[in-house]
This record gives sequence, C-alpha cells and structure tokens, in this order.
Amino acid sequence: MKKRNGYRISAVFLSVLLLVGLLGPGGMKAEAAFEVNASAAILIDAETGQILYEKNSEKQLGVASMSKMMTEYLLLEAVKAGKVSFEDTYQVSDYVYTVSQDRSLSNVPLRAGETYNIKELYEAMTIYSANAATIAIAEKIAGSEAEFVKLMNKKAKELGLEQYKFVNSTGLNNKDLKGNHSTGGEADENMMSGRDVATLAYRLLKDYPEVLETASIPKKKFREGTDDEIAMENWNWMLPSLVFEYEGMTGLKTGTTDFAGYCFTGTAERNGQKLIGVVMDAQSTDGAGSYNARFVEMKKLLDHGFNQFERHEIAKAGSQLKGAETLPVQKGKENEVNIQTKSAVAILAPKSSNAKYKADVVLNRSDLNANKELTAPVEKGKVVGSVVVKDEKGQEVPFLKAAADTQVETAEKIEKANWFVLSMRAVGGGIADGWNWIVDKVTGWF
Repeated sequence: MKKRNGYRISAVFLSVLLLVGLLGPGGMKAEAAFEVNASAAILIDAETGQILYEKNSEKQLGVASMSKMMTEYLLLEAVKAGKVSFEDTYQVSDYVYTVSQDRSLSNVPLRAGETYNIKELYEAMTIYSANAATIAIAEKIAGSEAEFVKLMNKKAKELGLEQYKFVNSTGLNNKDLKGNHSTGGEADENMMSGRDVATLAYRLLKDYPEVLETASIPKKKFREGTDDEIAMENWNWMLPSLVFEYEGMTGLKTGTTDFAGYCFTGTAERNGQKLIGVVMDAQSTDGAGSYNARFVEMKKLLDHGFNQFERHEIAKAGSQLKGAETLPVQKGKENEVNIQTKSAVAILAPKSSNAKYKADVVLNRSDLNANKELTAPVEKGKVVGSVVVKDEKGQEVPFLKAAADTQVETAEKIEKANWFVLSMRAVGGGIADGWNWIVDKVTGWF
C-alpha cells in the first residue's frame, strides 16, 4: 500500500467512514500531544509496515547492537537455505577468543580452540547480545567477519534500506575489536536511520518470525552444568519477569555504545495487534541517556500505539473497489476482466474522529498496452496493480517503502479470441467507421 508511480485510475475511490483521530502532515497522530525523548524514534504496524509515529526517522545514527538483527537475519536465511544448521559446530578462532575475554563488553566466555554449536552461539547473541558469539556466527557463515560485513551491506540494499553503513557484525565500535577490524576506521561503528532499523525489524519478523522464540526468552544459562556456565539475562528488560516488564512484549534487540547512546527496537502484541517501536539515543527528561530511559520511552511509544489506534478494514480480500471493477482486454473472448483485491485492505487509524479514507488503485504500467488495456490471454490471479489508501485531504497513509503492497489481481481467466471472432470485430469496426463517415457527410450537406 505504499506510493507507486504508475497509471492511476481517475476517480476510482472507495470512500469509507472511519472513527479515527486527527491527522497530521507526514503521518497519523492522535489528539493528545505526544513526544518521545530520543534523537530518533519510529512506531509501525508490524503487520503492514504502516507508520504511526516518527521523529527524525531518516537521520543516520549509531545503532550499536541493534545491528545484530542483520546478523540474525543472515543466519536464519542461511539455515533456511540449508547452508548452515543449528547443530553445526564452530571452533573458536584467536580473534573470537580475544574479544570474548573482555567482560566489559557483553559476552559469554569462549575457550580458545573449543568447539560450540551454532544454536548456543545464536542464543547467546540473541538473548545476551554476546559479541564474540556474534563474530563466531559471522565467521561460520562467511569465513571471516570482513566477508560477512559485505553480506550485511548487500542484504541491506536488497531489503530496501537507504541510510546504512555496516563495518562489523556486532555493532561495537571498531576500537573494541582488539585491532581486528577490517572495514572502516578505528573509531567507526554501524549506522542506520530509524526507518531502516524499523524496516530491518519488519522484514526479520515477516521472513523469520521464529526469531521471537529466542528473543523473548528472559533468562537462560549458557552451557548449563559445565565449568563455563553463565547466567544470561536478556538486555530487553521489558520482557516478562524482568524489571520493566511490559504486557505483550515479545522482543527484539537493544543496543548501547558511547557513540550510539541507548537504543532499543521493541516488539509487542496485544489483542492481535502487533507493533514495532524504535528509539535511538533515548534520554530521560533531564536530557541524560540511560538504560532506563530507553525502556521508559519505548513504553511511551508502544502505549501510544495500543491506546490511540485501532484496526479498520477498508475492503475484504476478493473485493471489487467501486469504479475499478474491471479492466479492458484486447483480443480476448471477453472485452474486459473483473479485478479484485488479493488480500484485505486495512489500516491502523486513530480513535475517536470522523475522518474519511479512500482506496485508490494504481495499475502496473508494464502490463498495459498504449490504450491502457490488458492483452489476452489473461490468467486468473494476475497481479495488475496495487492499492493506496488516502485521507480526505488526498494524503497517502504512510508506509515503509519496503512494506508489501495490497495487490489487485484479475478475478478470472480471459482466453484469447480466435481469428474468426477477431476478424468479425475488425469488419464490424470498419462498418461502423464507414457508417459514421456517411452520416457526417450527409449531415454536412444540410
């Protein structure tokens, strides 16, 4: 449902009266004043990618360990493709060992030359933000962290991120890598915009929702029952049983460095409504950053989403939108084909107002001929366009650029007409044209 450049069917709107809140330029805002104390913040609907709130969301900032969402994505992608298994083993390199011994960083102790399985390294990374374990995963997937960083930047482009720079797999400042950094300068670290962080989280949950099975674990022991046992408490203190417990919290990733400040990507679900919030460089009311501040500001952000917005279905799956029920077809047994929504059209709208919304169909130019027709044969279920939702002022409801559109598809199959039918149409058209010429001439005589 994001904006597309394409042929727009004029005057094709589905007007729907919704009980919603006041609209502000660039986004949807409820009546009450709302501000997040952070250098950047964004709140989105995890189902659709709709943007509910944003502050400085296009500014590139440090992301610290929120970077590990990209490492998680690449690992889960590799597992799905069969390139890596959670049962695979990894032997600790000198680099990984050296980083793991720095307990001022978030780490589980790893022994030099010891073998660990990928699952326990993944749990250490996802639950405890263990940095050496993250580098180990990078080495397992790509052979070296330097090669893994190339994959991170490549995947960022594929996912539609725009303001990003990855220089390592962890989000640490390069100076913390004990002289082993291979990308960027000594003081560099990973950077992204708030929108990019939200987009990465959105795609991670869409493509690999199983990440929450691990990210939602509040506490776990690493190598329980061994000499290396260590208690891992999730840095997401908003999970159940932890100090900032928040109803419905499911994940996802914190991050803290001197450069990035206190950052957090939080995911939560209540009554079937799923939200993703991002705060970057969160501060308390006195302007100081702290661990607590990122959870206080995240609570404020998620409360805003759950309390001020509700889901409204504008059109069901398989609906024909008024004024856009059909498309003309050239050379078909029928001259037109019915078109319909492939999935439901829905938005999260602010509560308690009388704003109206419209659904606008945007057709794919590449599927149409010069006369804006489809050409037979046309298969059933062919995607011919998408839906854009607008408010009563004509402004589009904002979505992440990488969010999936609600598509418009053909509702039936149209076969190509045979040569005889096409010939008769051509003859008929010629007769009609000739008759029109005669009428025009005779009329001119009088």
